[in-house]
Amino acid sequence: MNNDLKEYVTSKTRAAKQASRKCSILSAEEKKQALKRMGEAIWDQRRQIFQANKADLENALNNGLSSAKQDRLLITDRRLEDMIQGLNSLAEYNDPVGEVISSFQRPNGLKIEKVRVPFGVIAIIYESRPNVTADAAGLAIKAGNAVVLRGGKEAIHSNQALVRAMTDGLAKTAIPVEAIQFIERTERDSIDILIREKNTVDLVIPRGGAGLIRRVVKQAHVPVIETGVGNCHIYVHASADLDMARSVVVNAKTQRPSVCNAIETLLVDQEIADEYLPRLGKDLVAKGVQVRGCEQTCRILQDQGSLEIEPASEEDYATEFLDLILAVKVVKGLEEAVNHIRKYGTLHSEAIIAEDASAADAFLNRVDAAAVYHNASTRFTDGAEFGFGAEMGISTQKMHARGPMGLRELTSYKYVIRGNGQVRE
Repeated sequence: MNNDLKEYVTSKTRAAKQASRKCSILSAEEKKQALKRMGEAIWDQRRQIFQANKADLENALNNGLSSAKQDRLLITDRRLEDMIQGLNSLAEYNDPVGEVISSFQRPNGLKIEKVRVPFGVIAIIYESRPNVTADAAGLAIKAGNAVVLRGGKEAIHSNQALVRAMTDGLAKTAIPVEAIQFIERTERDSIDILIREKNTVDLVIPRGGAGLIRRVVKQAHVPVIETGVGNCHIYVHASADLDMARSVVVNAKTQRPSVCNAIETLLVDQEIADEYLPRLGKDLVAKGVQVRGCEQTCRILQDQGSLEIEPASEEDYATEFLDLILAVKVVKGLEEAVNHIRKYGTLHSEAIIAEDASAADAFLNRVDAAAVYHNASTRFTDGAEFGFGAEMGISTQKMHARGPMGLRELTSYKYVIRGNGQVRE
């Protein structure tokens, strides 16, 4: 392994570790002011940030990145304002550090409290969404941690500009600028080095595609929280309100197709397929959605004008498209829908559209995912939509954190015991 690269990465994690010790004892007010200064600095340096983002977008176009991936890279006025608003909102949230989760007293007089504490150093490995840079840094700081950011090479200029702004903001506060570290070197080996730094990194959170997450889980020597891969489904039950089903499906697929909580597969009950799919097909044509359908879906939609449709493969049902592509399958009922989701789902977000309350309850109880919905779009699986503020990602595992990871999910805990001279006999 490249010794120069290893020394570069470990210098970043060592600096973060040193900074984390100070971050862990900062007051709530100090952290609040730090987040506000970070947001102000992003606004003050917005011209440089947009210029950096333009360079990334030009590279993406030259390298043939898809329109969906270009959308993930893009920083618009609104998205920049959302980053700043996210930091300002986090600033106002209750500080999780020091929160007493539970307390009790033992018969021998010992008073025991379970208290939230920071993790220490959190490494975030992510791909082509610059907003993650601001969200991750803000969340880590608010929860009393230092953070090491390793973004994708496609967003390198945007991320550099955002980190420069945020550390300039921190320089005006009690928080050391070393609390935000950014890995500027884009060699793939930098990831492997980072996730093996068990002496200086306390937690790794990968955000991105299945390949990135598998790589991190397989290679890490540091505890990992898996996030993000979203092969999400909506099942339209026989009892569904078909107008509602059209609206929800179109939103879940097209409102922002490049994100992990957009649906990739639609399951339609065979009792309503002949009536529902032609109606939906018109909506999909209007939104430019391509369909990969089962044999019955293709038969029903074959006369649907300009709708792009082709037979679905096994791979299509297992794919997170992150694009205007929708796999569709007609199923024989709830049992088949649930079994399909069990086979292909990624434990992220799953939904049923149904007026039959017992069918909805059965779906919600039997489907294993971080978020399960009845009569609503999967696009709501999001920290801000859940009222958590910004999020570090959507955890699809079951240990420690599941679903949108907000501030509390970025803390651990310790037991604080107070006595008056007790000894164990």
